[in-house]
Amino acid sequence: MGRLGAGGGRVGARAATWLGVLLLPALALAGNRGDYARQWPIVQGQEQSGAYRVELNADVYRTAVHPALADVEVFSAEGQPQPAAILSPAQPLAQPPRTLELPWFPLPTLDPAAGGSDLRLVAERDDEGGIVRIEAATTAPGAARLVEGQWLVDASRLREPVRALLLDWERPRQSLQLRYRVEGSNDLRQWRTLNEGTTLLDLERGGERLRQGRIELDGQARYLRLLPLQPGQVPALTSVTAELSPPPAEARWEWVEIEGQRRGDHFEFVLPGRFPVERADVRLPGNNAVQWTLYSRERNDAAWRWRAGPWMAFQVGGADGANQSDPRPLPSTVRDRQWRLSPASAVGEAMPVLRLGYRPEVAVFLAQAAPPFALAAGSANAQRDEAPIPALLEALRKQRGPGWQPAPAYLAETAEELAGASALQPHRTIDWKSLLLWGLLVGGAVLVAALGLSLLRKPSAQD
Repeated sequence: MGRLGAGGGRVGARAATWLGVLLLPALALAGNRGDYARQWPIVQGQEQSGAYRVELNADVYRTAVHPALADVEVFSAEGQPQPAAILSPAQPLAQPPRTLELPWFPLPTLDPAAGGSDLRLVAERDDEGGIVRIEAATTAPGAARLVEGQWLVDASRLREPVRALLLDWERPRQSLQLRYRVEGSNDLRQWRTLNEGTTLLDLERGGERLRQGRIELDGQARYLRLLPLQPGQVPALTSVTAELSPPPAEARWEWVEIEGQRRGDHFEFVLPGRFPVERADVRLPGNNAVQWTLYSRERNDAAWRWRAGPWMAFQVGGADGANQSDPRPLPSTVRDRQWRLSPASAVGEAMPVLRLGYRPEVAVFLAQAAPPFALAAGSANAQRDEAPIPALLEALRKQRGPGWQPAPAYLAETAEELAGASALQPHRTIDWKSLLLWGLLVGGAVLVAALGLSLLRKPSAQD
């Protein structure tokens, strides 16, 4: 788990200062803690960390009323809003990449300064395409000599994309700084460039060592060739490791089960919160197999929108237990309140149970003020100002490595009441400008009417 304190304090301070300056105008317009229904104290997994990640629980979803969770905000001990964003569960969970050591072979190269002709390479490969042995042959005169510094890397056995190569070498006697180009081939005959040039570094001064041996790849190939771009000291290579993409984050699904009401040939349900629904399932008692179509909408006056189906949901019992159909994925995340199931055939008097699956989202916030912090939710009058948290996370991972992630934090099990149910009622605001305008219009109309009456009552000069 990475952190922004201790050794990374300077990075965290710079990030906090940079983001704080950008957010000063936004935070001036952010909501007050008293505008929210309730709050959950946040327990920090580690102290003195600049950024935290806290997972939302079911109570937060049941309290929030805004369709995009804009009424979920993080406050400091003094009630100051903190820069925060609601992200998908996989977004802030950066995981360290996987690595796998690859076979490599030195490529002998003729020194052009000594003269000579072409160098011919013969590679012996096994049935799977892996290189077993390389031989070099040349018709160069005796004055020609071979130089080191080129390598051939065998990535033919990999079935996953390689993001980068990690090179390791013996500690050099003097400083090392040399640029390398990477070329790729699938047949050892035709080559294309996968990296125009990356500088390999191994510097030492005052007992401190700076080393850079990572080369990113722009494309994939079964075989990789590393070529120096200029003459100079070359590293004594000891290993080549492939950096693979990290494994996908494990999805932890939560389910909300809703009992509905029959509306003619349909069944309607009310989702008790702003859950980010991504899957749907239907349960009926006993053995059954029914084809369903799922719809949803936000309000009573809105049209029903298709969400999934038709698909068959079934349950068949047996001696070793019941077999059930898999949940149905939705094309996109939906937070609508009202849902409808339409069966393709009659289901009798049985009442289906709608199961809606979601993955808990996370609130990532930047700690700008003093703890303890709290997460507030539920307001019809206050909204969180979006902060550029994803951009901040990406910048920090570039500085601290792809495996860095915000420090963990946790919501307390018991919520604290703030404004309660009154926060869910919109405030009635008086539009003084409109009232003044209408007053002027009405007053002007009355004045015109009075003048007209006075003219009608005044005797004419002829009379």
